[in-house]
Amino acid sequence: MKNLIYLGALVLALGLIGYLYQQLNATEKALQASEQRFADCQKVTFQLQNQLAPLQKKQPGGIPQ
Repeated sequence: MKNLIYLGALVLALGLIGYLYQQLNATEKALQASEQRFADCQKVTFQLQNQLAPLQKKQPGGIPQ
């Protein structure tokens, strides 16, 4: 009986480890996707700022920020 309890606890612990490992992998993938989206947004922002800079110089007083 004692061995069954230990075996059950071991199986439960292994199942929990497997579940947590899956969750960690899913979180890491989501983090990588989020970092890629952030990098893409930074590139677009930089490109838009470069397009806006000449327009600000042409207008008298520039565009207020």
